[in-house]
Amino acid sequence: MKAYAAAARRGLAGRELGALPVTVALAAVMAVFSSLNSHFLSPENLTNLALQMAATGTISLGVIMVLLLGEIDLSVGSVSGLCAVVMTIQTVRHGLHPLLAVLLALAAGAAIGLLHGLMFTRIGMPSFVVTLSGLIGWQGLLIYLLGKGGTINLPFDGSIAKLSDTWLPDALSWTLVAVITAAYAAAALLTRRARAALDLPVEPVHRPALRVAALAVLLAVVVRILTADRGVPLTLVIFASLVVVLDVLVRHTVAGRRMYAVGGNAEAARRSGINVPRVRTLAFVASATIAAFGGVLAASRLSAVNQNSGGSDILLNAIAAAVIGGVSLFGGRGRTYAALLGILVIQSITNGMLLLSVDSSVRFMVTALVLALAVALDSLARKGRPEGLG
Repeated sequence: MKAYAAAARRGLAGRELGALPVTVALAAVMAVFSSLNSHFLSPENLTNLALQMAATGTISLGVIMVLLLGEIDLSVGSVSGLCAVVMTIQTVRHGLHPLLAVLLALAAGAAIGLLHGLMFTRIGMPSFVVTLSGLIGWQGLLIYLLGKGGTINLPFDGSIAKLSDTWLPDALSWTLVAVITAAYAAAALLTRRARAALDLPVEPVHRPALRVAALAVLLAVVVRILTADRGVPLTLVIFASLVVVLDVLVRHTVAGRRMYAVGGNAEAARRSGINVPRVRTLAFVASATIAAFGGVLAASRLSAVNQNSGGSDILLNAIAAAVIGGVSLFGGRGRTYAALLGILVIQSITNGMLLLSVDSSVRFMVTALVLALAVALDSLARKGRPEGLG
């Protein structure tokens, strides 16, 4: 038995598992719940699933910025709730234009992230302690701002509430499928030409062609299912766009590559001339700002903010989605697509168990089990990596 375990560990060690584990997990979750409840894969339920994942998935994108450094941000839930309250107070009580209120909420998030980053880099406080203090402190400020009422409703016909109640016309949805597929194909072609021009190895043509075809089929299936109900929700488009934009920024800009370098080996990054404290501070600012936008989406869906905004299991789900999606807790590894895949797994489990009327205690235990499995795979993969690569 020990020999089999050792062989499995050696097989996992040293390999970049990529999206394979989470894809297998998602397929398993879908198969199990669809066999237990025929309503699970219905267009109506899948549309609800898309609405449920947008806000928490966006917050998870912020968590990834810090996880890439090998650090943690435990305050994203409280920050999202507090910034949503700031936005709501400004637009409801003070009559500020909704767009300006949203920008003010994002600015508040950025200021909080800057404070966290400076406490971490200048004072030397562990990120765990800094953001744990933030979790408690910002939640307290949220309750103070809400006052005795504890709840502030957004106008149902206002532009912020409309964010979660807007559906793309079918023609526009199919146009988006064509544009995204064409853009992906063009990017693959340009990348291939650039590598060939530099005499770098290029993969056979059929591989990018298969990826383009798979993306087109996947998008077509998603749009076909969603248009069978109310259509493609705007919040899902916003979330997916954020995933793509952040992926480009993290993987194809100098600042993004420095985040990977610092997360992989901070000392090596410092010796190569990278300003490590600046990169770390920037990551905390990005995390809190994106969390603030996630709070705006959550407030839009509820058309209100209350004392539970940013609370409950939002923090657990945001961190779990990133880790389950393949972002390493040890830093230096992972992509923003992890938030999309991870939150799909988390929300599918939650949604499926709600359909089966399973108690929330069991749901938490199942989510924790999936998270522990993801971290175990990450730890095994890390053991086989060369020293210094994270």
